[in-house]
Amino acid sequence: MESTLNQEATLEQAMDLGLREDEFGMIKEILGRTPNFTETAVYSVMWSEHCSYKNSIVWLKKLPKDGPHMLVKAGEENAGLVDIGDGLGCVFKIESHNHPSALEPYQGAATGVGGINRDIFTMGARPVAQLNSLRFGNIENARTKWLVKGVTKGIGDYGNAFGIPIVGGEVFFDDSYNTNPLVNAFSAGIIDTKKIISAKAKGPGNPVFIVGSATGKDGIAGAAFASKDITEDSANDLPSVQVGDPFMEKLLLEATMELSQTDAIVGMQDMGAAGITCSTCEMSAGGGVGMDIHLDRVPTRQENMLPYEILLSESQERMLVVVHKGKEELVKNIFTKWDLHAEEIGVVTDSGRVRYFMHDEMVGNVPAESLVLGGGAPQYVRDYKEPAYYEEYKKFDIEQVKQPEDLKEVAFKLLQYPNIASKRWVYEQYDSMVGTRTMTTNRPSDAGVVNIKGTNKALAMTVDCNSRYVNADPEIGTMIAVSEAARNIVCSGGEPSAITNCLNFGNPYNPESYWQFVGAIKGMSAACLKFETPVTGGNVSFYNQTVTNGVEVPVFPTPTIGMIGMLEDKDQVMTLDFKQKGDLIFVIGENVNDIASSEYLASYHGIKASPAPYFDLDKEYAMQHVVKGLIRHELVNAVHDVADGGLFVTLVEMSMPRDLGFDIVTDSEIREDAFLFGEAQGRVAVAVSEDREEEFIEFMMESGVNFTLLGHVTKGKMMVDDQHYGFIAEAKALYDNALGKHLEN
Repeated sequence: MESTLNQEATLEQAMDLGLREDEFGMIKEILGRTPNFTETAVYSVMWSEHCSYKNSIVWLKKLPKDGPHMLVKAGEENAGLVDIGDGLGCVFKIESHNHPSALEPYQGAATGVGGINRDIFTMGARPVAQLNSLRFGNIENARTKWLVKGVTKGIGDYGNAFGIPIVGGEVFFDDSYNTNPLVNAFSAGIIDTKKIISAKAKGPGNPVFIVGSATGKDGIAGAAFASKDITEDSANDLPSVQVGDPFMEKLLLEATMELSQTDAIVGMQDMGAAGITCSTCEMSAGGGVGMDIHLDRVPTRQENMLPYEILLSESQERMLVVVHKGKEELVKNIFTKWDLHAEEIGVVTDSGRVRYFMHDEMVGNVPAESLVLGGGAPQYVRDYKEPAYYEEYKKFDIEQVKQPEDLKEVAFKLLQYPNIASKRWVYEQYDSMVGTRTMTTNRPSDAGVVNIKGTNKALAMTVDCNSRYVNADPEIGTMIAVSEAARNIVCSGGEPSAITNCLNFGNPYNPESYWQFVGAIKGMSAACLKFETPVTGGNVSFYNQTVTNGVEVPVFPTPTIGMIGMLEDKDQVMTLDFKQKGDLIFVIGENVNDIASSEYLASYHGIKASPAPYFDLDKEYAMQHVVKGLIRHELVNAVHDVADGGLFVTLVEMSMPRDLGFDIVTDSEIREDAFLFGEAQGRVAVAVSEDREEEFIEFMMESGVNFTLLGHVTKGKMMVDDQHYGFIAEAKALYDNALGKHLEN
């Protein structure tokens, strides 16, 4: 009689697991039979959007992947790898943990941090820095406050205990994220390029180990959960949220680093989305081999776990390691030393199939290639259409907006809006100094800068995306996101190298949401080609929306860009703070009569419908090239990009670190509110000491790039067109404390 474990799955069960009717038919065709329930569960997670990218891979393949520093390209291993010289490489990646954080913000965010760090050290790199990009709903909502507090505490508690500094990030608020926040975590590590660990299984007969923590029922089918809408019933999916243990992860890191110094490893992969299922199938397919896996040998936290529960569990702090035969005791001894499990659960085969056993009974037999991205997993070309709002937004005219009489009042309100105000309330929960590598903790810069010990070099890194711009115009908005990331690297003294991305969008079956996704890919491609910053990999997160009474409300399209850059000379780290009274203030780039999609327009005037701000990719590139030259020739002593909040906010941020101020004159040909608060792109503010003024002007004249003398640095007062805007201490008090007041009220 057939075992209950091997009874054929029904279509109803398949659809309950997230598969479509036609996909269930495809599985039957691949297997030549009807799958059992365990096999159907395996396909459901591996063919989920989260694992297979089935609705995005066609477009992702169009992104540029080649660049001057590439060592490991997108899709080849767990994360991208770029050459940083001296025999070293930088491994870096960004991923989302949105849906788990929407339900259980503390564990959702914490395990996002843990997962992205495992992607880094699984390749043999020691993580050296983290960033995060967070999106929340209306800050006045009680649920938003709960989410902000839970997410930031989860990131802080896990990252601080794990011992990797958080060197930067961003936080953005908009009503579109009320139900579905975005939690995007970035990590970067340093590796000896001769010691890269592959994620591919090789060598039939080699043993397969599971190492790290025990397997429990937390996170079961988390990948499938991440591939559907957040609804009023999503609380029922709470078991899909993983539970993290940063101290266990620290032990796993050190054990892995020790193991990486031996010759025992054939291949290794983190158990993230889809757990054992994903790591066994992807490693097998990657190496063109198969595996026999004995699930009853997996250390478990609960008794009598079913095969599909063991396979689909996303319990944290676990990895799969293929070991050279004969090196088993070496592996066990290292993990025993660190008080971690290291159990031999299977063997590599030459079958090309992954076979799962429970007490010697085969409960699953699937061809590995049929399950993975770029292999047999389905790839869809979705319809897309331009939404009606796009043309409506273009009709915006600045003349429709009356300029306020009291711009000082506007300026001080702007400094207190959640999207402009200091994120100190958030980042004070993070340890930015652990590891003694961070070079920008007390030297504020547009990007996080991390020392590469033993060299004269440093790494610069940033995460950027103004999702309001992307919503207004996905193609231009995403070009701006890449350009702003490059600008932040350049303003810190670095040379942009490569990017990773986290593409957060609504339902791919919604043609208007998919149009936003397609536009973002086109914009990203154009900007990455211009800046020679190839895409090394990343993450697509669809289904970020709320469904209430049958109406889908997607979040702002948010293609978060994580970028790294190189500083060949760490002594040339550039900071954004004014250094001394009397220095001249210039803006490099064009000043434009534009307030489109600015925080000023959206929050002060309440006008949401406007196009993306002024942007010219060629002029942006030329401006950044000039800024690199100014820093290299030591002609400037402070550099800060003009971004959210416009020029006024930029100057306030440059003034606050040393309690200095500014005295500037606006351009009479441009509306004063546009000059001060507009967010036209391609501009950087710089400070020049009086004794370098002549050389600076000569350099700029030769460059052909626009530049304007604004005024000079003061001892602490803020002057605009001879009008006293108050003292920087007053502005700083409001700016520093506004977010905390919003959250604690």
